Amino acid sequence: MLIDLKDIKKDYQVGLEVVHALRGIQLQVKKGEYMAIMGPSGSGKSTLMNILGCLDTPSSGVYNLNRSNVSTMNDDELAEIRNREIGFVFQTFNLLPRASALHNVELPLIYNGTPATKRREMAEEALKRVGLADRIHHRPNELSGGQRQRVAIARALVNKPSIILADEPTGNLDTRTGDEIMEIFETIHDEEDTIILVTHEEYIAEHSDRIVRLRDGHIERDEAN
Repeated sequence: MLIDLKDIKKDYQVGLEVVHALRGIQLQVKKGEYMAIMGPSGSGKSTLMNILGCLDTPSSGVYNLNRSNVSTMNDDELAEIRNREIGFVFQTFNLLPRASALHNVELPLIYNGTPATKRREMAEEALKRVGLADRIHHRPNELSGGQRQRVAIARALVNKPSIILADEPTGNLDTRTGDEIMEIFETIHDEEDTIILVTHEEYIAEHSDRIVRLRDGHIERDEAN
């Protein structure tokens, strides 16, 4: 099992009040699954995504990722797991504005110490996978919104992570461009990559094989699509 969450709870102190963002989540994800997480505002989906992405730790419960218990790791250990196991795709692209597409994709490899020649080779291959082989020297302001998101997807893929975690990846794109981005995710999934997609758009979730619906910190439904 790639992901195994056991009784995950997350509480936040807001003033004098305790907010129970997650209330005992049980969730398993196999390698190669394509899953969407949905839910209304305040349902806990952002909190769940942050825990799945090792950006936050649960208040209680156990999170095993690729047979490692990440629920008790410190910040440095979590950073290492993130860099090795998880590729992030964000709604706002999060690209360095003055850097080329190639350099933006190389960033995770710079952090983990991959030698320069190997780094360039891997970044070029990732950009080719998303159809941007002819745009490697362009900066973000020379690319369309869809092309910027392709660069972000290439950056997420470059480390060959266990999971691609995409947070509202079409949120800043028009419908046609969003459809093109979802086609890329389908191609990535066909190549046996594991994708977890967080979205509030039903038609985006329809691309996945499984939809997990949250409400008030609980899994309300978990169904094959």
